[in-house]
Amino acid sequence: MPVRYTDAEIASLMAEPKQLPADYHSRLQPRTTKRGQLERELAVLGDDGTEFTIIVRQSVANPLRFSVIVACPAPGLTTRFLLRRYNGDHGRHTNRLEGTVVRGPHRHIATERYQAAGFDEEAYAETDRRFVDVAGAIDAAIADCSFVTVMPDQLSLFGGH
Repeated sequence: MPVRYTDAEIASLMAEPKQLPADYHSRLQPRTTKRGQLERELAVLGDDGTEFTIIVRQSVANPLRFSVIVACPAPGLTTRFLLRRYNGDHGRHTNRLEGTVVRGPHRHIATERYQAAGFDEEAYAETDRRFVDVAGAIDAAIADCSFVTVMPDQLSLFGGH
């Protein structure tokens, strides 16, 4: 797998202010899909013009199996590049390059190193005790990824996103 974004580019994407509507929590409430999973997506515009997407997924059978993903376009591809992924307590994750095991709620972080080794960009994970449910994971993603809440009367300044 080629490197799509370097660590410096990932840091820049993470730091780019992202315009989030004031009603984002209600717009991210997952809905049932055909796959037995709840899902919802919200596209938001960054100050530099990058379109970011927040993706929320949750298992109907096991509410602790959830992901809150912050993604952006992947250069040269039609797929998304996953900058961060916040997962619930669904078992263990092993960081293959380090051989470390992460248990409980955790966040996956995109790295150049994992891309260069042929793994998914966000294959590295760290324990994150700030959340135990989807709402808490959304709040952690908002805090970590430079989202800025925009009041409804300001939305026209940012293209209506």
